[in-house]
Amino acid sequence: MNKFYLLYLKRVSSFANYKYLFVCSIILGGFSNLQAQNKFTVSGTIKDAQTGETLIGATIKLQEVVISGVTSNSYGFYSLSAGKGNYHLLISYTGYQSVSKNVNLNQNLKLNIQLSPGTNLNEVTITGRAKKDEALSSPQMGLQAFSIKEIKDVPVLLGERDVLKTIQLLPGIKSAGEGNSGFYVRGGAADQNLILLDEATVYNASHLLGFFSTFNSDAIKDVNLYKGNMPAQYGGRLASVVDIKMNDGNQKEYTAEGGIGLIASRLKVEGPIVKDRGSFMISGRRTYADVFLKASSDTTLKQSSLYFYDLNAKANYRLDDKNTVYLSAYLGKDALGLGNTFNLNWGNQTGTLRLNHLFSSRLFSNTTLIYSNYNYEITNSTNNQDFKVTSKINDYEFKEDFQYFLNDKHQIRFGLDAVHHTIAPGNITSSETSSINSKTLEERYGAEISAYISDEWRATDRLNIVYGLRVNAFSLLGSGTFSTYNADGSIASSAVFSSGKLVKTYINPEPRASASYRLDSVSSVKASYSRNTQNLHLLSNSTSSLPTDLWIMSSNNIKPEIADQESLGYYRNLKDNRYEFSTEVYYKSMQNQIDYKNAAELRANENVESQLLFGTGRAYGVEFFLKKKEGIFTGWLGYTLSRTERKFDGINDGNYFPAKQDRTHDISAVGIYKLSKRWTLSGTFVYSTGNAITFPSGKYTINGETTFYYSERNGYRMPAYHRLDLSATLEGKPHPKYHSSWTFGLYNAYDHHNAYVIEFKDNPNDPSRTEAEQTALFGIIPSVTWNFKF
Repeated sequence: MNKFYLLYLKRVSSFANYKYLFVCSIILGGFSNLQAQNKFTVSGTIKDAQTGETLIGATIKLQEVVISGVTSNSYGFYSLSAGKGNYHLLISYTGYQSVSKNVNLNQNLKLNIQLSPGTNLNEVTITGRAKKDEALSSPQMGLQAFSIKEIKDVPVLLGERDVLKTIQLLPGIKSAGEGNSGFYVRGGAADQNLILLDEATVYNASHLLGFFSTFNSDAIKDVNLYKGNMPAQYGGRLASVVDIKMNDGNQKEYTAEGGIGLIASRLKVEGPIVKDRGSFMISGRRTYADVFLKASSDTTLKQSSLYFYDLNAKANYRLDDKNTVYLSAYLGKDALGLGNTFNLNWGNQTGTLRLNHLFSSRLFSNTTLIYSNYNYEITNSTNNQDFKVTSKINDYEFKEDFQYFLNDKHQIRFGLDAVHHTIAPGNITSSETSSINSKTLEERYGAEISAYISDEWRATDRLNIVYGLRVNAFSLLGSGTFSTYNADGSIASSAVFSSGKLVKTYINPEPRASASYRLDSVSSVKASYSRNTQNLHLLSNSTSSLPTDLWIMSSNNIKPEIADQESLGYYRNLKDNRYEFSTEVYYKSMQNQIDYKNAAELRANENVESQLLFGTGRAYGVEFFLKKKEGIFTGWLGYTLSRTERKFDGINDGNYFPAKQDRTHDISAVGIYKLSKRWTLSGTFVYSTGNAITFPSGKYTINGETTFYYSERNGYRMPAYHRLDLSATLEGKPHPKYHSSWTFGLYNAYDHHNAYVIEFKDNPNDPSRTEAEQTALFGIIPSVTWNFKF
């Protein structure tokens, strides 16, 4: 592996020399010092006073300096520079008491800040301007950031708080369907979303075929969703990034919390390794539907399995004032089985080891080693068809990220990311008596190396700009046999490559830029452009995403997918920042999109690339978002009007047609009402146009059997989808040593049976007529969960 990376780094040195980036930063730093010899820096870490958890995205500002203000990074670190003098340092974070500190900058100063949960009205008045300025002035577009505390009252299926279900209530983000944790962002497919858990890629973020996501809310601290212009440090997907950070663990005291529900229970334990120096967190969750199956009188059901579990663990330790080490891991597994005849198991495993290092008060680095694995196994034992299918994806990744606070106007990020991918597309193992033949498909290997640099520039007190460049290089590697195909799917040529040999290399620059301009004290406009590329692709010809869908790499036949997105937005604070309103319009063009030929066979096919078609896509729309942030009633209203289309030479005569994720209208409303100190009521309502889908246009009979005729891809629509969910939370009476609460919920409160699948068949009384049969997953579902903490 090391030999390979040395060889590959030489390969890409002509376009993205890592040393060159580092030297550039040093030169910029020297220029900065010449410019600001009389300036000093105040820096430090922002933490929760009760737990010692670092706070991500806290606002830090010098009151006397108009163009100042930063947010704490993913590890709570901040850095501000100003000329010699006395200042008021203002620190604020949503849900915490704001703080004002007097600082005398006559030398570089290290100042760690601890914020206490709650609200200090006097200090909110002082820092309110800074908080409003940050929301309006930030040049980042399409960003939704929230903590678990902010979504704890949003009703979800069976009372399980779910990050991925909650973000689907935001404009521009559409659910992939009932009981599905997949989602579509601004016209992108479900596989075009990069989902990160402590920087490790999660390939299948679902439990129980999508009814739950893999993310246990007890273990999560912070979520950032980028649906527009992605920062240059992210890459590998076209549509969005969901960056999820796990809790570090309580550095002050040992605590335990969890919940017991109708279908699942969970428990989290955390505490200090060494008080105020290191901590740990372990969180587990398991469903127990299989326990109820054991009580069945049916022998098959008694032997069946239906459960999932997941385990999150994290530890951190501060070695000294400049170095902190973190270790985090995730393990999750699903098991679905019908007696001894059929079983489907799948799961994710991730591990992240990182070192935070502070070179100086201005230069922060994060060195990370990452492991990610996704695998599934299918076993079947029916009708002389005994076989087992296994598949996996393995990633080994190294990242080096730097954040350099050049001066009060420039904040520079740069770094390198190297990933080695292994995909085992599927091995079939069968018994000697089985009618299914054993087959082993060749594993595929790929290497992806990216380098990036970006600058956040406060140009004036009204204009802020972020501009940067990411360069991505992907190589398909041997060993194996690699073929090219004719238009009819036949093999045109084949070549054998030995281990580690370069089969095909793609190099793509990804420029990105965004800007915000303050119109006045309460409003701003923003604009952005970004290019993204993607080298891992998910193939599925089913109506919904399945754990067994096939991942493939860019190759000599498959070019990297490319998306260019332009967006423009207007933002406004209302009623003294109690409300915020925004609207964004976007246009996205996509190259090298992948679809499949009619009647394509995607699974266990060593020539699967011969079954694919390649074309273009476009997505455009407008999003509206209104949020009430304060008071006894809070919530938001989102609406998206959009269009998503694809174009392939072999589909619909080469004309644009609606992609399956195309929905003209999408509405979501969330309301949370604080009825009293102990009671909180909440509700969500969603409505969307039905998915585009392919239905038969006619039928004919051959040898007495009806065959349906399909004329165009996605030429019809599923019925419109709508649903109301309700929830009520009763907080337990205050107690000095423990806290508890009850959460009651109604999913699909007015019992609307939304269509999951529609099938067509002959009318049994008149075969010349055709009937449509609709299947719905859920009616009304009640839930109750008891939560505790001590």
